[in-house]
Amino acid sequence: MLDGMRRMSQGLVGRIIMGLVMGFISLSFAIWGVGNIFIGYGSGKAAQVGKIDISTDQVRQLYQTRLQQLQQQARRAITNDEAHVAGLDRQVMNQLLSSAALDGKADKLGLAISDKDIAQKILVEPGFAGPTGKFDPNKFNEVLRQNGFNEASFVFEQRRTYLRQDIADALTGDMIVPDAALQAIHRFRDETRSLDYFELPASAAGDIPAPDDATLQAYFDSRKQGFRAPEYRGIVTLAVEPRSLAEPAAISDAAARKKYDEVKTQRYLTPATRHAEQVVFKDEGSAKQASEKIKAGATLASVAEDMKLPVADLGSVTKTGVFDQALAETIFALPEGGDSEPVKNAFGYTILHMISATPESVRSFEDAGDEIKGELAREAAKKTVGDIRDKIEDERTSGKPLEEAAAAAGQKAVAIAAIDRAGLDKSGTEVAGLVDREALLKAVFASNIGVDNDTLTTSDGGYVWFEVTSVEPARDQLLSEVKDKVANAWKEDEISRRISEKADALAKRIDAGEALSALAQELGLEAKSAADVKRIGTTSVPQTVVLRAFALPVGQAGSASGQGDGRIVFKVLGSVTPDLNKDSDVMKAVTTQLKQSYADDLLGEYLARAQSDAGVTINQAEVRSATGVSDSGDQ
Repeated sequence: MLDGMRRMSQGLVGRIIMGLVMGFISLSFAIWGVGNIFIGYGSGKAAQVGKIDISTDQVRQLYQTRLQQLQQQARRAITNDEAHVAGLDRQVMNQLLSSAALDGKADKLGLAISDKDIAQKILVEPGFAGPTGKFDPNKFNEVLRQNGFNEASFVFEQRRTYLRQDIADALTGDMIVPDAALQAIHRFRDETRSLDYFELPASAAGDIPAPDDATLQAYFDSRKQGFRAPEYRGIVTLAVEPRSLAEPAAISDAAARKKYDEVKTQRYLTPATRHAEQVVFKDEGSAKQASEKIKAGATLASVAEDMKLPVADLGSVTKTGVFDQALAETIFALPEGGDSEPVKNAFGYTILHMISATPESVRSFEDAGDEIKGELAREAAKKTVGDIRDKIEDERTSGKPLEEAAAAAGQKAVAIAAIDRAGLDKSGTEVAGLVDREALLKAVFASNIGVDNDTLTTSDGGYVWFEVTSVEPARDQLLSEVKDKVANAWKEDEISRRISEKADALAKRIDAGEALSALAQELGLEAKSAADVKRIGTTSVPQTVVLRAFALPVGQAGSASGQGDGRIVFKVLGSVTPDLNKDSDVMKAVTTQLKQSYADDLLGEYLARAQSDAGVTINQAEVRSATGVSDSGDQ
């Protein structure tokens, strides 16, 4: 993670993010991104780390930024209570405390960066370069303004950022991964074992007589919680939706055709595409030289190979999808298989080769007509839905129960005698016909008898009403109520126990010297082999067998559950681990991940010690005020 953040800090926006929130403290912070938390200092003090104060406004601004970003990711509103349960307020405080602790360490160590060095770094920052490639004051001011900085605050924060990075680099800049760790991970990933095995079916358990009453009672008593009856609620519900009231047949062809003509280009037009490749040349002369060779019979690919230039596949693109207008015009003017003249663009001189072309297409009215009629019918039905809603609400306001209010509006409510939180009735069957099922069940079990419930809205502009008519609390059941279920469960457990005991006995016989194939033949079963068993990615045997096989030494037999009710008996024949290749792509990635993990652990320990040495005080009342958490909230 640190390596990634160091790379990120090479760019302007990355450094702003790093400086503001100390993103290397937590990967989640780097994912969320941040806003400017260093403006708007207030008089309230939420915390103090050594001599460094953290204001209430700092906490509030960072918390609100984080909350907004979470809401954007979740695509829904997230309440302060939900954020508190997720630990957002604590994450924000940890972030600010750690940042302040590092700033205190930098001051204590006497670390400093001169104004000259800061200015030099800003002057060579690519993000501030103008069209000439050199520092542009206007671009500089624009970028700072977009990120909530003025020049003084930006320079101040950059100074802090570089000092924090210096501390982090000093701790983790040359992290070494021990060979023992790489060997252990390599062995875990790449060790391959070979097995002989056969599957003992459930029928091998033999005939299992029905249990007597005492056995069944004892089994039930030891597992009574598993047979507990859930809470059931009786409800009356009514759903009115545009789609249920819509009448597509009532929409005329003329109306549908008019709508089709209005939306055709936005919805039913598939633009033309071109699949092309390009080569960018360093100057006009080399591009013209290449063009002459192509005209003489060479291919763009062969010319690029001779000139040691890469061929870039542009993929399938639309005309508006090509960012350079000159390239777009050229691509869409070429025939299939054609090559362009050199084209000047932002990257130099380019020659394009057309691989294939797909013409523009439009979905016909005949094909889209029914879809449009359905949409128009649902849109027309929304007014009817609104009228029904108003009528039902008027009736409910007058005191009528939902069934009567529905009838007065020409609708029929549905009465459900019993439903649990999962939407099942007492027989365990899913209750059908529930509109907006998940939201309805959640609301039903948050309500009670006699409560005037809020109307639920559906995604298509419909409405769902409900009333709770009865509540049957969850309870322990008597054996007589669930005797068949208990008997079936007892039988399944008995089959599993007998099969397991028999499989273990067979494994012991194999360990004693009997051949696995002979035992399989004795039982009339097929002996199989698997030579490609790895801890990860094995499909030839179930994962239960994989886990057990790697827990045993080579040469030993064992057993594990199979795909169904049976059990697999196996013997570990051999184990092979290839030599470790540290230069492989996989091990390079593993090394990088371990370095990041070690660096995270080291920085975490350092930050904890830095805070302890400096001394931390937190004003919980100010933190609660900044994050909107109630006084009763856990901290």
